[in-house]
Amino acid sequence: MPEIKSNSLAAMAVASSALRAQQGRMRVIAENIANANSTARTAGGDPYRRQVPVFQPTKVQGAEGVQMLRVDPDKSDFKTEYDPGNPAADAKGYVKLPNVNAMVEALDMKEAQRAYEANLNVIETARAMESRTLDILKK
Repeated sequence: MPEIKSNSLAAMAVASSALRAQQGRMRVIAENIANANSTARTAGGDPYRRQVPVFQPTKVQGAEGVQMLRVDPDKSDFKTEYDPGNPAADAKGYVKLPNVNAMVEALDMKEAQRAYEANLNVIETARAMESRTLDILKK
């Protein structure tokens, strides 16, 4: 019987670690979306650079969970647009735009939301199984 409980707790701990990781991922994605149209504050300067969460496996309750290790900048090139009247334009009249693709961010957000929901279901199922096991043992 203790083994059932520890397996249930381990499943909930793994799902909980994934919930925290997906929360962090959604915060990074929201920041990217919020800055998708930001330009530099100085002429010829670099605009907002897309951020990418980095995850790593971690031990939780004797099982393999996940955690967001850090957030790295996306090294892909900035887009440029000819807009000589823009205060962020360089000497040739080009403005650097963030390397954020709103469509990619929206799809990433949807994926993170679904992963979050799936982990909530894992926790609900583990709780229900634990409760049902206790009910059986009471009889």
